[in-house]
Amino acid sequence: MQLLIGCCQATGGGAGSTCLSWIPPENAQSGWQQDERNMFTFKVGKPNIGKQSNVIRWFLQALTLLILLVFILVVFLQLYSDPLKGITKKAPVSSHLATEHQEGPCLMKKVCPANQLGFLVQSGAANVVPPKICVNNKLVLGTVMNNAGDGINIVVVNGKTGETLKTDHFNMYSGKVEPLIEFLKGIETGSVVLMAVFDEGSRNLNDEARKLIADMGSSTIQSLGYRDNWVFVGGKGASEKSSFEQYVKSDESKNKYDNWPEMVEVEGCIPTYVE
Repeated sequence: MQLLIGCCQATGGGAGSTCLSWIPPENAQSGWQQDERNMFTFKVGKPNIGKQSNVIRWFLQALTLLILLVFILVVFLQLYSDPLKGITKKAPVSSHLATEHQEGPCLMKKVCPANQLGFLVQSGAANVVPPKICVNNKLVLGTVMNNAGDGINIVVVNGKTGETLKTDHFNMYSGKVEPLIEFLKGIETGSVVLMAVFDEGSRNLNDEARKLIADMGSSTIQSLGYRDNWVFVGGKGASEKSSFEQYVKSDESKNKYDNWPEMVEVEGCIPTYVE
C-alpha cells in the first residue's frame, strides 16, 4: 500500500493545504510519481529483518554447540586422566635405575642391570658452575644439595648397596692437603669413589695424595695440573685401572672458558662389590 502526499484545494476556495491519502497496492507504482493532483507517492511498511534473524539464530546455535563440546571434553579428561597416570606408574621397569619420569638433574642415558650401580659425574665449568655427581639416578652432590665446592669433590658409596656414605670437597688452591689425605685413608675397602674437579684442584695436591687416588684406579691423577678438568670413578682396593675417567688439560689456545677448559663427564655402570 502507498501513502499519497500532496497539495490540494481546500473546500470553499481557501489556501492550499496538505492532503494525505492511501492507495491500494494494485494501483501503486514503485518509486516516486506525480499524479494528476501534483501529488507524490512512496512505499511504506516494515523493513525485512528475516535474514538478520536467521543469522543471529544460527550463531547462537553454533555457540551453544561449542560450549557443550568443551564441557564434554573437560568431563572426559577428569574421568580418564588419573587412571592413565596410574597405569604408567605401575608399568614394569627394566632395572632399579629406570624411574617414573626420567627427568631432573640426573637424567642418565644408560640403564644399568639390577646388580650394578649407575653413576653420572660432571666436572665444574670454569669457576662458575659447580660439579654434579649422581648415583642410581639420584643427585648426591651438586648445587641443589649445597655440598659442592672449589677443588676436588668426592662422593663415597657403599659398593654393595649403593648407599651414599660420605660427600666432601677439598680446596687445593688455598687449602691444605692433609684433610684430603685423611679422608682418602678413611675410606673402607670395597667402596666406590667418585671425584670431580671444580675451578682448580692441583696446586697443593702432593705425591702422597696423588698415590692414594692412583691406588683407587686413576690413570691421570699424576698429570693433573693447574686448572685442568678431571672426573674419575674408582674403588678402594681396586686391582685394575678404572676405565671411567676423563681428563682435559688447560690450554689457553684451546680453552673453552678463557682460563678453563671445557667441562668433562663420565657415565656408566659398575658391578657391586663382592668379597
